Amino acid sequence: MIGSLVAGLLIGAEREFSGKPAGLRTHTLVCFASALMTLAGVRMAEWTVALPADTQIVSDMARMPHAILTGIGFLGAGVIFREGVNVHGLTTAASLWFTSALGIIWGTGLTELAVIGTVAALLVLAFLRAIQPRKVELQSWQLALSYSLNTAPTTADLTERLRAAGWTSGPAGVEETSEQRRYTLTLSPAAPGAPDPAALIGALRAATHPEHLSLQPVLADPV
Repeated sequence: MIGSLVAGLLIGAEREFSGKPAGLRTHTLVCFASALMTLAGVRMAEWTVALPADTQIVSDMARMPHAILTGIGFLGAGVIFREGVNVHGLTTAASLWFTSALGIIWGTGLTELAVIGTVAALLVLAFLRAIQPRKVELQSWQLALSYSLNTAPTTADLTERLRAAGWTSGPAGVEETSEQRRYTLTLSPAAPGAPDPAALIGALRAATHPEHLSLQPVLADPV
């Protein structure tokens, strides 16, 4: 039980120091509660009752971990939110689910495996953060452009202008009304660390005169 408390405290502290919505108390409670419920399941599996001769009870201990992890899924969904084209909280949701799994392992008494899992979680959360800056340099961007029908450029023209500015793009989404045409494209810099998004906005405004222009970074989840 103490091991589950310590594991939850350590993982929760990392999330707390990272400014995440589910931090120290949440992870500690999740890990400790998972260990408690697992111990309760083990104890209930040892209960005996008076049965007629040649009658047996088959107890499946896998039901308790399954129920715990399913319930934690709903808690994890509460920390995931979307802001524009960015999705936040995926790493924290995964850490909650993993912390619950650690609590189950502590509860079953597999101490060596639980210690390895705790250390591995801390390594992933704390020390892999060094990879994040490189990921940001190569991130994708969501470009949205709106034009009046009589001034809208073609998809080929937009793609060529983006390529000339140092960007690569996927297939363009096109939405058209009786008065407007809207393009949506996912962009990536042709080379890490370049080019400047502000320069692209200025170039597109000067060359194509959109009525509306939006360029947003797409980040799955800042760790």
